[in-house]
Amino acid sequence: MANTFFGLNIGTTGLYAAKTGLNTTAHNVANIETKGYSRQVISQSAATPISTNNRYGMIGSGVNVNEINQMRSEYYDNKYRSNNALYGKYESRSYFMNEVQAYLNEIELEGFTVTFDKMYDSLQELEKDPANLTVRTQVANYAQSMCEYFNSLSTSLNQVQTECNFEIKNQVTRINSLSSQVATLTKQINTVEIGGENANDLRDQRENLIDELSELVNVTTEERTVGTCGATEYIVRLDGNLLVDNYEAKQLTVIPRKEKMSQCDVEGLYDIYWDNGERLNPESTSLAGTLKALFEVRDGNNMENLQGYAEEIDEGATTVTIHSTNINDVKDLNIPQEGKITIGNGEYTYSSFSVSVNADGTYSYTFELNEEARHQYAEDTKVALGTTMDYKGIPYYYAQLNEFIRVFAQDFNTVHSSGENLNKETGVNFFTANSTVEGGKQYNLNNLGVKNGEDVEISEFESDRLVQDTSYYVLTAANFTVSDKIMKDPASIVAASSITDGIGNADVAKKLLALKNDVTMFKQGDPAAFLQTLVGEVGVDTNAAQNFAQSQQNIVQSVTSQRLSVAGVDIDEEAMNLAKYQEAYSLAAKVISVMNETYDTLINNLGI
Repeated sequence: MANTFFGLNIGTTGLYAAKTGLNTTAHNVANIETKGYSRQVISQSAATPISTNNRYGMIGSGVNVNEINQMRSEYYDNKYRSNNALYGKYESRSYFMNEVQAYLNEIELEGFTVTFDKMYDSLQELEKDPANLTVRTQVANYAQSMCEYFNSLSTSLNQVQTECNFEIKNQVTRINSLSSQVATLTKQINTVEIGGENANDLRDQRENLIDELSELVNVTTEERTVGTCGATEYIVRLDGNLLVDNYEAKQLTVIPRKEKMSQCDVEGLYDIYWDNGERLNPESTSLAGTLKALFEVRDGNNMENLQGYAEEIDEGATTVTIHSTNINDVKDLNIPQEGKITIGNGEYTYSSFSVSVNADGTYSYTFELNEEARHQYAEDTKVALGTTMDYKGIPYYYAQLNEFIRVFAQDFNTVHSSGENLNKETGVNFFTANSTVEGGKQYNLNNLGVKNGEDVEISEFESDRLVQDTSYYVLTAANFTVSDKIMKDPASIVAASSITDGIGNADVAKKLLALKNDVTMFKQGDPAAFLQTLVGEVGVDTNAAQNFAQSQQNIVQSVTSQRLSVAGVDIDEEAMNLAKYQEAYSLAAKVISVMNETYDTLINNLGI
């Protein structure tokens, strides 16, 4: 049975409930502009009634405030994060592709087109006056200007690759920092909630960190209750790999590669490893976020890396020969002198390789391994070199430039070497490649495999001696140049097949001029058409990246609006709550005032 002053207790519970509601509403209003804040609401229920032992039943005992809850939707949280990861990927793609486009656009604006036309204008003058040394000097200088343009373009692409590489390191640092903060907050949350309270604001902080992570990489979260004390276990996974295990954050490490994945890569590109030594796979098709985009731009080769099938390999073998490859032309070969080779699921490094041209024109490659084969590999085991990245990144565009330079230089050199110069000497290669050794030596470029079945070593140097039988494989945008002999002695330029009939003969010069409009040189058409196609291709790729980024941004904004419809603070709703709780507080106070007058009359004025 209720005591005499039971009504005061009921009024007091109402006061406390209304006050809690007012405080919670005030907290919501104060955080209306706080990023990531989730609206909080109180949960209340009628207090346990008291039996009166009378036929009218039980009497209410007031109200209980059970807890203060966050208004969040796990569905919208997960939807936001998966789309945010895609947005991070497309936005980063767009940024770096704009840089690539800016450099390659110079092909049409003031780069290749201008220097190429000037070189051919000077060749036209050479045809008119083959003996004129001034004209010959102009031919050499304009040709060198074209080479220097490609050298500059190579440097620019390497700068973009270096920038991507630096950003990969920065993003890994951010991921490590965010994951450590998530682990720390999880411990703080459990410390609070084991005592029976809800750590709503700490949970908001943790969710904000996960939102930040989701733009860098695709993450998933899982929270499960442990025991009956209110503690939870919080798990975060990065592309399926454990990143945060409750209070422990797994750290990622960047380690510079010892070997290049592509012939034109800059030195020291980073690979990412977990703290247990396992490598994070950048080729994973499920990986997303800014980190994925950085790998795509830095390493993307459109899956055009060297791939083939191995001949049977015995355990302990130190060589591997592959056949049925996807690259059977030197102009497309961009593997490094030394690098990594994947045989089946095993990864090895090689120190050198050679190429054999088969009777049907296909290539077979033999690689010298730095270690013995760890077990036997069956015939036709899949083999791949470097990364297999399905995106057109720096290595892909670099390979396109190399293809142009190799094909054009080879055709130009073939024509130029077919005649005699003013010194009555057989013509030499007009274009060549600078070597990387001191002394400024240059390669003596020759066609690969002039005899079917002949093994041709693709190596740069043996000790300090330049290998004479060097293929156009070594010619890249970085080392493309005019032969020193041509630059030092313009008389070495060949304009005639023979000068026996006089120095006015210019039949070779005419053939060199014809190369400008030779539509058989490339499948895209003449040389200018090849590079115009390349510019168009990068333009399409950049535009696609921009469109995807804009589209994904719109999706993220739409999901954010849906998310805010649940978790966001609405100023009109909170204004109504303020009025509602204010009125409830006033009424509860009125109950206590009425009870006070009743008890005053009962105690002081009945005269008992």
